Amino acid sequence: MAEIAAEAALTAGHTGRAAFGERVLRVIGEMPRHEFVPIELQPYAYLNRPLPIGYDKTVSQPFIVALMTDLLDPRADDVVLEIGAGAGYQAAILAQLTKRVYSIDIIEELAQGAERRLRRLGYENVEVRVGNGYYGWPENAPYDKIMVTAASELIPPPLLTQLRPGGRMVVPTGIPDKQTLTLVEKSATGSLTTREILPVRFSEMEEPGEYAGAA
Repeated sequence: MAEIAAEAALTAGHTGRAAFGERVLRVIGEMPRHEFVPIELQPYAYLNRPLPIGYDKTVSQPFIVALMTDLLDPRADDVVLEIGAGAGYQAAILAQLTKRVYSIDIIEELAQGAERRLRRLGYENVEVRVGNGYYGWPENAPYDKIMVTAASELIPPPLLTQLRPGGRMVVPTGIPDKQTLTLVEKSATGSLTTREILPVRFSEMEEPGEYAGAA
């Protein structure tokens, strides 16, 4: 946690956050990250670095997880959509901070593994499905918050539609070598504002040629 605090202070000029919220830091500090990485990488689970989980995907660096979670401003009664379930690490953190989490991954093996892991660890307020996160999960919309852990060049329009007025989305955007973590806020009247936070590097979201409805 000292490394997260130090990196927060170093990046405060970009993020506007010299320190993260106490609730967020407590949950991340207590989270058994070793449960979300392959057994051969468990000795490295508590380093402040991303770790591979197969399929060319990673469990994100704890600092980035803390930053994205803090930017999302999760509340106890929020319903959250997560795009990119991965190993289930971010979903587990959100599940402790909010009422309900819906998480999607396009890779079936990752989605099924995340669901089994979350159930084993006792998270009953998370539902995981296989699908293309570009389209969101319209059946359960609107969402108070949306967390996106895969990058797209532009913010997917379906996700903007599924964000509740007054809600927030944290999403990496941009071309592969020039991505930026972006905070999206939707006003009570439905108008959108965006703010670029920090250069990042995420795996790319699979995007269709054009939006044609829910997958």
